Amino acid sequence: MSLFHLSESSFCLKASHYLWLALFVFVLFLPGRASIPPLDRDEARYMQATSQMLDSGDYVDVRFQDQPRYLQPAGIYWLEALAVKVVHPNSQKEVWPYRIPSLLAAVGSVLLTVWIGSLLFDSYIGLLAGLFLAVSILLTAEGRMATIDTTLLFFILLAQSSVAKAWLYRLSIERLSFHVAVIYWGAIGCGLMLKGPVILIPTLLTPLTLAWVQKDKLWWKHLRPSYGWLISLLIALPWCLAIAIVSHGQFFTNAVGTNFLGKVTSGQQAHGLPPGYYLLVFLITFWPGSLFTVWSLPFIWMERKTESVKFLLCWIIPYWVVFEIIATKLPHYILPIYPAVAILTSASLWKISEQWYGPVSRWNKGFFYLYMTLWCLVGIILAVGSIFWTHYMTGEWFYAAMIGALTVLGLIGYVVYCIFRQNIQKASLVSILASLIIYIELFVILIPALQPEWLSYKIARTINFIKPCPATVLASSSYSEPSLVFLVGKETQLINVKKTADFLEKNKTCGLALVDRKDQKQFKTYLDKKEISVDLLGKIKGLNYSTGKKLNLGLFKVNLNN
Repeated sequence: MSLFHLSESSFCLKASHYLWLALFVFVLFLPGRASIPPLDRDEARYMQATSQMLDSGDYVDVRFQDQPRYLQPAGIYWLEALAVKVVHPNSQKEVWPYRIPSLLAAVGSVLLTVWIGSLLFDSYIGLLAGLFLAVSILLTAEGRMATIDTTLLFFILLAQSSVAKAWLYRLSIERLSFHVAVIYWGAIGCGLMLKGPVILIPTLLTPLTLAWVQKDKLWWKHLRPSYGWLISLLIALPWCLAIAIVSHGQFFTNAVGTNFLGKVTSGQQAHGLPPGYYLLVFLITFWPGSLFTVWSLPFIWMERKTESVKFLLCWIIPYWVVFEIIATKLPHYILPIYPAVAILTSASLWKISEQWYGPVSRWNKGFFYLYMTLWCLVGIILAVGSIFWTHYMTGEWFYAAMIGALTVLGLIGYVVYCIFRQNIQKASLVSILASLIIYIELFVILIPALQPEWLSYKIARTINFIKPCPATVLASSSYSEPSLVFLVGKETQLINVKKTADFLEKNKTCGLALVDRKDQKQFKTYLDKKEISVDLLGKIKGLNYSTGKKLNLGLFKVNLNN
């Protein structure tokens, strides 16, 4: 009898258990939400576009400054705008309300992972899978940002939960309840409003692959495909018609033709990478669970024909292959398969018996031990490297973080000890504990200490202190990150050196200019031609982490006395 089988677990999760788990995940993802300034570049663009949506009252035509943002539908901007209006209507420059949809989506994604794992296997496996997902580096990062991907993950999981229910119900003579189909097609409709056709890749490719592998497509009838798609259409169509009229069709040209299809054929924004990229970054993005996934691979292969494993593999493999082929690659693109990976990994760990204790062959053992060495290195860098980086940026040592780092080093050592003692279950739980301590170290101690050092934050604080007029406008020639627009104001000009000089000529009373030291000679040459004299109000030094360049920015104002 297969180790992977549907059986009645001795432990069944109740509603109260899910509530406690939701509270745990909520608390886990809460730190850093207010202390991390808007992140460049995507998050700051989402925040600023949402802020402008609230200012203008236009919930159809999304814009960043005066440029249309025709990259994806308006769904995420609506959610962020709703969060801001509900919890902080008087201030649109507080960052944390914009991150509420991601917080709630992260909680919901973990709960759905637990539920799907419990449905396919049992409650213990579901719980462990939920923990693996919750502490994974990728979800830990994405779940704290006001971007699309965590919210999209939630709706993908909502749809996949219906597919899993239909798959397990296919041998029943009864028809699955209609509400399961409503959830499936409704989740697809919401996903279309978040990121367009991307949601169709996992939610349609999984059942299509299952039908092909199983040579059975009749089970698909449980999801009412003949008319269920109308639910998705009713959700997405109204806004699609509105934006088509407002943009004269330009939205679909840009969003589908340029943004979506363009990423398939070419690496956009310097993110073109060869196939195999996601296999390489998996070590980091799914840490600490990545080690145990690699440990489980031979066992998963042995059990590939069992029903639950087959479902998960038909979820993981096609999606992974598609995104390895697509030219543009970013780590978060592969996030929708991590819940399935977490469930498979947890099932492998929990279903250990005398039949299998881990990699056996010399090649498999050698690869696993090499991978474990790299895994330990990632943990050490997270725990210790972050302390040195914070010291480099601030000049201070944080002793509470050092205590946490020492604890993590001990736990990582204990994980290795448990693995050599073939106590893989204990090793997985200890690794989860180590990651929790790392995240406390990062988001409670170290990252809040870095806030004053963030360049956009320093610039905004300086301008608010010395601005000559209430309606002061900044022109920045050497630093053009979106977070600067969000923190300083929509009217901020991100322009070149010559245009910055022209800007000061036209805005002598209230205009400010921000110019890096390497550009200041050229800047003053342009001003001399206009016979304009400027005063240096202050210097702002910092690291532009988007480019890796250190900047020494001068803040200038026209001298009206000359």
